[in-house]
Amino acid sequence: MELSIQELYDILFENLGPQGWWPADNPYEIIVGAILVQNTNWRNVERSLDNLRGATEFDPDKILSLDMETLQQCIQPSGFYKNKSKAVHHIFRWLKEHDYDFDNKEHDYDFDNIDKMYVDTLRHELLALPGIGPETADVLLVYVFDKVVFIADTYTRRLFKLLGVDSRNYKELQDVIQLPESFTPAHAQEFHGLLDEFGKRYLSPKGVKGETFLDAYFK
Repeated sequence: MELSIQELYDILFENLGPQGWWPADNPYEIIVGAILVQNTNWRNVERSLDNLRGATEFDPDKILSLDMETLQQCIQPSGFYKNKSKAVHHIFRWLKEHDYDFDNKEHDYDFDNIDKMYVDTLRHELLALPGIGPETADVLLVYVFDKVVFIADTYTRRLFKLLGVDSRNYKELQDVIQLPESFTPAHAQEFHGLLDEFGKRYLSPKGVKGETFLDAYFK
């Protein structure tokens, strides 16, 4: 790849502008959205999020209090609603079990405390939850726990293949791409948003859709 990661970031940012991803009002909405977007498009996810917002206002305790049938009805537009409902319920139950304020003897859903509990094993803990795969875990690390992680999703793999970095799967690309040491969590979030926006505008499973501002770097 001719471009460094920093150069790629700068070119994307200059041409696409700030993306402000993940599109959500609070971390609980991000968690749900990251699960629901699996194997569907964001338009369907928005319908499910609207349903859950109306039913719970994304209050974690209200989400946990929903019976499974009601949760499934809310999530149905996103498809695979039975498995996704189980995944949503499991991760919120995990949050409640692992985020306890012993001083006040209550659950306070403090993500910093969870991060401090697990440190380097947090990703492993997330992957152990039902319905949480590598991409979803990394989205949560970047957008909920403010980690600097490279998210090698489908759009990203398509772009990097054009740039000369081919990969067979998520892990293979993630293993060879190193984000700059200067990257902050905000940079990691913005980079993911920029890569996905480029993919939506210009890429398809068959290749490039028209001319792009990165054509000169494609192999």
